[in-house]
Amino acid sequence: MPKYNQIERRRASSLTKNTLALILAGGRGSRLNSLTEWRAKPAVPFGGKFRIIDFPLSNCINSGIRKIGILTQYKADSLIRHVQKGWGFLRGEFDEFVDLMPAQQRMQELWYAGTADAVYQNLDILRSRNPDHVLILAGDHIYKMDYGAMLAYHESHGADLTIGCIEVPVEDARAFGVMHVDENLKVIDFVEKPEHPPRMPGKPGFSLASMGIYIFNRDFLFQQLITDSDTPGSSRDFGNDIIPSVVNHARVFAYPFLDFQSGQQSYWRDVGTVDSYWSANMELVSVDPKLNFYDKNWPIWTYQEQAPPAKFVFDDDERRGMAVDSIISGGCIISGATVRRSLMFTNVRVNSFATLTDSVILPDVNIGRHSRITKAIVEKGCNVPESTVIGEDLEADRERFFVSPQGVRLVTPESLGHKIHFVR
Repeated sequence: MPKYNQIERRRASSLTKNTLALILAGGRGSRLNSLTEWRAKPAVPFGGKFRIIDFPLSNCINSGIRKIGILTQYKADSLIRHVQKGWGFLRGEFDEFVDLMPAQQRMQELWYAGTADAVYQNLDILRSRNPDHVLILAGDHIYKMDYGAMLAYHESHGADLTIGCIEVPVEDARAFGVMHVDENLKVIDFVEKPEHPPRMPGKPGFSLASMGIYIFNRDFLFQQLITDSDTPGSSRDFGNDIIPSVVNHARVFAYPFLDFQSGQQSYWRDVGTVDSYWSANMELVSVDPKLNFYDKNWPIWTYQEQAPPAKFVFDDDERRGMAVDSIISGGCIISGATVRRSLMFTNVRVNSFATLTDSVILPDVNIGRHSRITKAIVEKGCNVPESTVIGEDLEADRERFFVSPQGVRLVTPESLGHKIHFVR
């Protein structure tokens, strides 16, 4: 996180104080397969105790932005309950809030048609809030970012719109919205998922890819949303429609998301596929993970279920409760089992003689005796029968579970024969 002198800190505080953050949290997240069958993508658990949406929310709070709206749509019940339980500590009398803004056909008899339409349909609410700037955020990425620094950059450049971006190799940029910028980082073209991505000035092997983070001046945003709503054929999307339409006549700048000390790319993960979700969780169990959960200056806030401490029992040669290079959350019991390079959420029990390796276990899972599970994601509520083997026979696993391109097994209650259907 950046270090400010006293004048810079005061200026950043004045900018964040009257900024409204809107978190787009209505996406289906279909590439996560069964993980989003009963919940919205931002509500997917991550990191042993968090939900994905906790990261942009925590970034707002830590940045001094305390006027936040969350735009929901798809299967939002678990997301809404999580926000209500964990994010109700702001004080309304100080004009602080985390408001849930579900799709409710405020402007027309349609649900949200795209990212821009989601904001447009709440235009009356935005006007009543009267912010100086509107910060648009995706609700489904993992990162820690000081939005105050980006706001200061936006104002110092006299920008109408500033786009947060990461540097990615050109061959990977085809999956993103990509910016063509001049030497001053002014955006001169924006292309969504281009076949031939434009290169960065001075870094021909890299492109600037959009993080889905936008800072708009209030009046400029309102004008573009109204214009887009009147444009036939628009997909009502920021990346596809609004941004390409304004780069030629407005002051649009790219804001590279870099570490302020090293100048290197800061941590940012899109956990939109089963493989990327598994990999990002696995990174956390390494000795020195790139995402630091132990940073007291930038905590990740969340709702925590009240659970007892984790417990490890039995110390016999043939039955020893142990975990190595792993993250074990509260309420877990490792009863004469061995856990290696794995991450366990709240209230997981691993029973005697079982082994767990390279796996992510979501809350309220029971793993039966003598089971062996390798390179798997086990969904919330699973009761894995005794002597179950997962991760050793690819073809046999494909008959029962979803198996990702990188060989991650996704285990759900339904795949184990349990007829459980509930909002998670």
